[in-house]
Amino acid sequence: MPAKKAGRQQIKRAVRTRGDRTETRSAMANALRSVEAGDVAEAEIAVKTALITLDRAVQKGILHKNNVNRRKSRMAANLNKMKAAVASA
Repeated sequence: MPAKKAGRQQIKRAVRTRGDRTETRSAMANALRSVEAGDVAEAEIAVKTALITLDRAVQKGILHKNNVNRRKSRMAANLNKMKAAVASA
């Protein structure tokens, strides 16, 4: 495939996935902020939304499956750590 055509295709692909990448990053940031804030109910909702968004990114081929699994694991661990801290306090 000629390099010019590959370049054109990459530009189209980048434009198409930009919104999805932004949505994914925003959902993850919201989840992290809510976990740090310490409100269990709000954090659970935000983390659940972030997990769904990450799964959608894998289905669309925006992020790699292992990358998403690592992020989901860390997010769940942070949520569980926050829940344990709130419960013991």
